[in-house]
Amino acid sequence: MTHSARDIERKPLLERLVLFGVSFVFWCALVWPVSPVDGRLLVPDLLAGLAVAAAVALVMREMVRVNFRRFLDPRCWFWGLVYIFVFAWYAIRGGADVAWRVLHPAMPIHPGIVRVHSRLKTDTGRTALANSITLTPGTLTLEVTGDGTFYVHWLNVRSVDDEKAARFVLRRFEWFIQRIFEAGLEDKGDVGK
Repeated sequence: MTHSARDIERKPLLERLVLFGVSFVFWCALVWPVSPVDGRLLVPDLLAGLAVAAAVALVMREMVRVNFRRFLDPRCWFWGLVYIFVFAWYAIRGGADVAWRVLHPAMPIHPGIVRVHSRLKTDTGRTALANSITLTPGTLTLEVTGDGTFYVHWLNVRSVDDEKAARFVLRRFEWFIQRIFEAGLEDKGDVGK
């Protein structure tokens, strides 16, 4: 089932309100607008959060137009929370590995660019994966093609075989991202959106 322009236009207010709410909650979680001294709410921080959330809701609505309901699915939120810890683990591990390689007298690096193919089908999932790869120390996403091929600069290339490199570089994230951003898309015909 594909979404027509009329179906999409029926729910712009709901989409914007949910995106506004999620953005505001995210802002509050990052900023924590509570005074550490006396526990009062910091009104300027709340007002800034409202302004940022409103801007995000107005500008970024296109990102959630197709298959909007998946953002309300508790399973996606569960896997998102799990993914925070998975990503943190690999970021810490990658940082320690890069620090060891830089501080080692022999500087044991083998840099190169590898081509790996992702199983993700949506632009949102591929973008999340590219950002996760780039934010992990030792890897940098250079390009993502339309067919899901990633070109990644890797500080210590362990394999030039596409599938083996994919196991090291992106499969550790891909499984989680698929459950967050692509859950149930095959059933609804929304793959590729």
